[in-house]
Amino acid sequence: MQDNQIISSLLEPLNQPKEFSKEAFGNDFMWGVAMASFQNEGAWNVDGKGESIWDKFSSKKNKIKDKQNAKVACDFYYRFEEDILIAKSLNFNSFRFSIAWTRILPNGIGSVNQAGLAFYHQVIDCCLENGLEPCVTLYHWDLPQMLEDRGGWTNREIIAWFSDYCEVVTREFASKVKYWMVLNEPAGFTGLGYMTGYHAPGRMGMGNFLPAIHHTAMCQAEGGRIVRRNVPDAVIGTTFSCSFIEPFTNKLSDIKAAQRTDALLNRLFLEPSLGMGYPVEDLPFLKKMMKKYVQEGDLEKLAFDFDFIGLQNYFKVVAKNAWWMPYLGATEVKPQHRNVTDLTHIGWEVSPDGMYQILEQMSQYEGIKQIIITENGAAFDDVFHEDQIHDADRIRFYESYLQHILKAKQAGIKVNGYMAWTLTDNFEWTEGYKPRFGLVHIDFETQKRTLKNSAKWFRAFLDEY
Repeated sequence: MQDNQIISSLLEPLNQPKEFSKEAFGNDFMWGVAMASFQNEGAWNVDGKGESIWDKFSSKKNKIKDKQNAKVACDFYYRFEEDILIAKSLNFNSFRFSIAWTRILPNGIGSVNQAGLAFYHQVIDCCLENGLEPCVTLYHWDLPQMLEDRGGWTNREIIAWFSDYCEVVTREFASKVKYWMVLNEPAGFTGLGYMTGYHAPGRMGMGNFLPAIHHTAMCQAEGGRIVRRNVPDAVIGTTFSCSFIEPFTNKLSDIKAAQRTDALLNRLFLEPSLGMGYPVEDLPFLKKMMKKYVQEGDLEKLAFDFDFIGLQNYFKVVAKNAWWMPYLGATEVKPQHRNVTDLTHIGWEVSPDGMYQILEQMSQYEGIKQIIITENGAAFDDVFHEDQIHDADRIRFYESYLQHILKAKQAGIKVNGYMAWTLTDNFEWTEGYKPRFGLVHIDFETQKRTLKNSAKWFRAFLDEY
């Protein structure tokens, strides 16, 4: 089959409904891809870069599946131009990436690494030269290990540490970068890193989680204020991984459990940023945090007037009452236990209706000016056949989620952008390299990039000609 025939066959689903097209989203809609420094860059100790918590965590025995690490990852440090050119060739107009704190400040604080600044200047310049809006995430989980040794997110001093880092980065790139995101998924890195220990730095317990919550929320707002002060005409956001939460049954106990789960996963960091404070009523364990870690004047400092909220959605969550679960009293009912068979490679439910539902839920907050989908995608097995990489499930995933995003936009919800996770297969944290989320396949032995059919789908869908 010829390439144009392949693309034509990939676009066949777009004929139903006819109104589903790039044009239906509007001319000012942002279309991009997203990636993260630790998951892509590699070059973990090159040109003055310091050690991050994920460098150390992934070097420990049995922390990462198949004993893998991200010392090379996707080699983006040396191949960024190739990847940016691929993104351009697929007709995207924006490129989201994160800056590694340890490339800029190897020890977390103190002397600035000029080689690190030079690298990101090259990445940003390459984006601009190729018509891609650079969208910078200031923090995507890779805290300097030197700061973790001093308590990391549990140490209130991190507000000053993070502020200093933000000052350096925003002043350096103020003339080139318009779109900024302060934090990536704060509920994720505090919960998984400081409560369950499943992610770096591997700490556990409420004694770590509670201070990490408050200090992170303080940094979220302070980072926004620093960007506003240093970057003229900046468009400032921060990102939250949110899932629509459904109760397992219509029993009051399950409905209450879903409310508590929603407060933990979706509202914990969003509502403080909107000036609403923490959801203490639904999460009584936060009372200890309020008493022990919240100082006078802190609650006023939690709020920041973000220009947009970055929504990262992959699946919905079904919750039920679980009296035996400490603190939350709720547990997730996994899709496999609900006879759901439409799953991704790693067992996540394909639930595009959940995307519409969480957009609708977030639209109820008056303080949210606009929403950009800053991550959405899926890991599926790729099938090689006749020099093509077939990933029909991924194409179906993207099409169905985008249809529900368009439905939300047409219903008046202010969603103004979409970023696919992710451009290339990468290091997927504790799961290693097995889950492949990329539009572009990477042979991790040779670093060869090969477009999957899903990439060609996007190229055709976003074609302006």
